[in-house]
Formats: sequence, C-alpha cells, structure tokens
Amino acid sequence: MTGAMTADVIADLARGAAVLGTGGGGDPYIGGLLAQQALSTHGPVSTVSLGELPSDSLVLVVAMMGAPTVMVEKLPSLDEVVRPVEALATFLGRPITHVACAEAGGVNSTIPVAAAAALGVPLVDGDGMGRAFPELQMVLPTLYGVTTSPFAFSDEKGNVGVLRTISNHWTERIARVAAVEMGCSIMIAGFPMSGDQAREALVPDSLTHCLSIGRAIRQAQQDKADPVAAAAALLGGREVFAGKVVDVERGTTAGFARGTARIEGTSSTVSLHFQNEHLVARTADQVLVTTPDLIIVLEQDSGEPITTEALRYGQRVRIVAAPSDPRWHGIEALNMVGPRYFGYDMPSVRFDGRVEEYPEVAL
Repeated sequence: MTGAMTADVIADLARGAAVLGTGGGGDPYIGGLLAQQALSTHGPVSTVSLGELPSDSLVLVVAMMGAPTVMVEKLPSLDEVVRPVEALATFLGRPITHVACAEAGGVNSTIPVAAAAALGVPLVDGDGMGRAFPELQMVLPTLYGVTTSPFAFSDEKGNVGVLRTISNHWTERIARVAAVEMGCSIMIAGFPMSGDQAREALVPDSLTHCLSIGRAIRQAQQDKADPVAAAAALLGGREVFAGKVVDVERGTTAGFARGTARIEGTSSTVSLHFQNEHLVARTADQVLVTTPDLIIVLEQDSGEPITTEALRYGQRVRIVAAPSDPRWHGIEALNMVGPRYFGYDMPSVRFDGRVEEYPEVAL
C-alpha cells in the first residue's frame, strides 16, 4: 500500500487488524476512533512499502502495551501516543522519519496511524509480527538482532520514561512493571531501525492485508455471503470449530489479560487459553492449534472478530486457524512464542493439524 491513508478506510483496517490480532491487540473500535480523530485534525497519512524505505531512515515502532481489558475504560489520548516518540527523538538526537506497527492486531494497527498523523511522518506498510503476541520481545526484529532499546513510554498523566536495557527481554520485564504501576496500559515507542533493518525484519504489506480482510468481511456481509469463509480464504486458513460460548474465566494479572473460554459445539467442547491473545485451542482429547499459528474467534453470522476481553457467555462463534509468518517456526522463534514458553507442555500444532516438535533452548 503506497499512497495516503484516510479516515474512511479506518473501519476496515481496524476490523482486519482485529482478525490478525488473534483476540489481542486491544479494542479495534477504540483504536479506530483515535486514528480517525488524528486524521480529521492533521490530514491523511502517507504510507510507504518496505521496499520504498530509504536506507538512512529512522523507523520507530509505536504501540500500546498492557492489558487490553483496561483500555475499555482507560482511553488513550493523542498526546499520550506522541510523547514517547518525541522523547526518543530527543534522546537519539535526530528526527524520526517513519512510524511502524509493532503488531498486526486491534488497536496496535491504528495507534501508529494516529502517531504518524500527529507527527507528520509516513507510516510503513509492515509490522513486527504479522499477528499479535503479548510480550515486547516477541517480534521478528528480535530474531534479527534489533533491540528495543532505547525505549520510551508514557501514561495519561503525563509521565514519560526512557529505558536503556541489555536485552529485549529485560525491556519487557522492566516496562511491564512500569505499565502495571501506570494503570496497566501505556503508550510505547522503540525498536529504532534503519530502512535496511526494517526491510529485513518486518512483515511486508501487513496494513494492506488488514484492509483486504476487513473489506472482505464487510463485502460478504453486504452480499449476504459467508464472511467467515471469506476471511478464512484470505488468511489461507480453515475453520476448525463452531459453537456457543458457555464459560469465560478472565482476569488482569501482571499487566496481561489471562484466562480460558469454553466453546460448546454439537459433539465436543473447545477450550481456548489466552494471554491477551489466544494461545491454545483444544478439546478434551485433541489439541487443534497452538501459537505461533493464528487462533481467531469470529462471530458466527457477521464474521466480526471478537477480542478476548469481549468474549461473553451465549455468543455464537466460529474459530478459524491460520498460518503465521513462516519465520515464527524456526527453533529460536518457537522457543520465544511457542506453547512451552507460555507454560503449556506440548509441541506446536500448526493451523492444518500438523504437529511440530521443537527442542527447548535457552534464549
């Protein structure tokens, strides 16, 4: 996607991002409102593909960090989004030339739109994951040696901090504590990259992909077609279960929304385990799919994505499994985002049911 992003495409972008967000990434409606406000105030945002980035660019990732459940009542402001970027520009002693998304998920695909509009810089058509993951270090740039540090964060009160850390995992640990103390959600900026680094490490064309998914669901709704099937086709995935939400256990702990949901079908029940994002989908005797592939919950008829904080008793849903970026299936990546990292003693199970054993290595 090269050109300009305007307010009229934000609804489709947010919908598609919520699909790729696998239940996490924050409320797409809230992020969409923030982006539309920024675009209305500051005008359209120019977008560039990874291939168009000059080598001497300074690209920053901008996002929300914390528990998505909190954002329902703790709405971010545009000032809160911009402060970390301005703090890093001051710290680095040079202007930020481009903004990018940390993940393709919910609010974190629309907050960077707001940041780019307010700052007057282009938005990169790419992101760090191709989906959403709950922790800072869980981005493809980590695999390429790109560091989060220096890393800046801010809250709604005006507090701003800049960290220099020894590893991306340490940034996650320290910033997570700060996020909890600052109300369980903060705005962040980090992973400073050159154009060459961004081309290598980011997932290309992810905003274009979000828009395509969002439009396909909307078009299927208008055509009285099956929006879930339309989304699954664009994702290269498949529907693995359908049923009614019969139980949700959810809590905000250590800066994450953690819990389990049970979906009752005609002949079996699926348990969904999540930490911001859905990590494991399983029946009593079979694991259907695990992280790092995508586990997506869509409303049965409309195909609208349902985030983990929006899951409620009685909802009729369909679960789609889809492939992640292939780089997430290397050994180092699986040890960072595979099921064992999150405490599930099982191999990775791909979207198509293939079992993927991987050795545990120290990161």
